[in-house]
Amino acid sequence: MAYGTALNVLADPTRREVLERLRGGPRPVHAIAAGMPVSRPAVSQHLKVLKDAGLVEERSEGVRRIYSLRREGLAELRDWLDSFWDDALLAFKIEAERTLRQTKGRIDE
Repeated sequence: MAYGTALNVLADPTRREVLERLRGGPRPVHAIAAGMPVSRPAVSQHLKVLKDAGLVEERSEGVRRIYSLRREGLAELRDWLDSFWDDALLAFKIEAERTLRQTKGRIDE
């Protein structure tokens, strides 16, 4: 149930903003934190939570840490969300087929 962890982690608006900033590609903490209403150490703490949840990854470049999205970490959340779409499409298909059968039955009478 990794999607549950992802949902809990992403419930925080600051973490969602950090994730949004990483959509443009890998960034160091100072670039992620620039212009945010929280301190750079606070952003680092949010990155740690995102990393622990498997949503971001880090690599070292000298003394800097570069963070990027971990797309595999978002896959289970996406699969879970997509299942709602799959259910909706199946329900639509069933209703369309039922309506078609009823219409065809009236035409055959």
